[in-house]
Amino acid sequence: MQKYGAILNLTTPLQKETRTALRLSRLAWFIQLPFWLLTTACGPINFSASPTPKVVAEVRQADLLFEKGDYAAAVPRYRAQIWQRQQVSPRLLLRMAYAQHQLRHYPAELLYLNLAQARQPRLSTWRQLVAVAQRQRLVGYPSTWQQELRVQALRYYYPGLQGLLMGAVVAAILLLLRRGRSGRGTWLAYAAYLLGTGAYLVLLRPEPVGVVTHAGSALMAGPGAGAAWLSTAAPGDRLPVLGHDDIWLRVRWQERVAYLRATDALVVE
Repeated sequence: MQKYGAILNLTTPLQKETRTALRLSRLAWFIQLPFWLLTTACGPINFSASPTPKVVAEVRQADLLFEKGDYAAAVPRYRAQIWQRQQVSPRLLLRMAYAQHQLRHYPAELLYLNLAQARQPRLSTWRQLVAVAQRQRLVGYPSTWQQELRVQALRYYYPGLQGLLMGAVVAAILLLLRRGRSGRGTWLAYAAYLLGTGAYLVLLRPEPVGVVTHAGSALMAGPGAGAAWLSTAAPGDRLPVLGHDDIWLRVRWQERVAYLRATDALVVE
């Protein structure tokens, strides 16, 4: 009996150590959560090299041609900067869109406006997109007040998310320093803050869209050439992308799921 009593006495500190380890693991999870949200929101960070003097000179030459109204000569130079040298900015994309508008290349204008809108959401850019799309009778460009409100929200999405995540990190550090003095109410408030940040991240996150680039692009009921044909998309149509299935894009079309060949659209994220 004495041996069993000794064993039972040893279980008490063991249980305390187990509970302490469990609490520390939960604390570590709360501390790591905001950093996980930060990496989920931002994704991989790509650092582009600074433009060389030659690139700067070429952009200036293209700008001079643009300002003179020689859009046909400016477009190839802008295109080389965007697609070959990957020197992309909202200003350059908007200039390219305006040049395409002057040359009456409306699908190309919509493509560059969509790229500019994805990089820097602006209500003026969206209204220009809507105006061009309505003239060309294209789909995917709603002119509702709800859409305009979403555009305004997207404009401040990343600064707002950065502020929320930085607040979560600072609060996590303070809780770590005061882990022995923080009550249950403090932890519940922090958990509610993280839930609100997660909802902000998920509900307002920009969704990828596919801008159709080829005429006669078929929208199919399934991911295969043998699936039922639904409709034909026109160059410039803007379709929300729901996912990928091999060489097909799963898109939303007229409140239903359709499939479009990935080579027939450019995904803008």
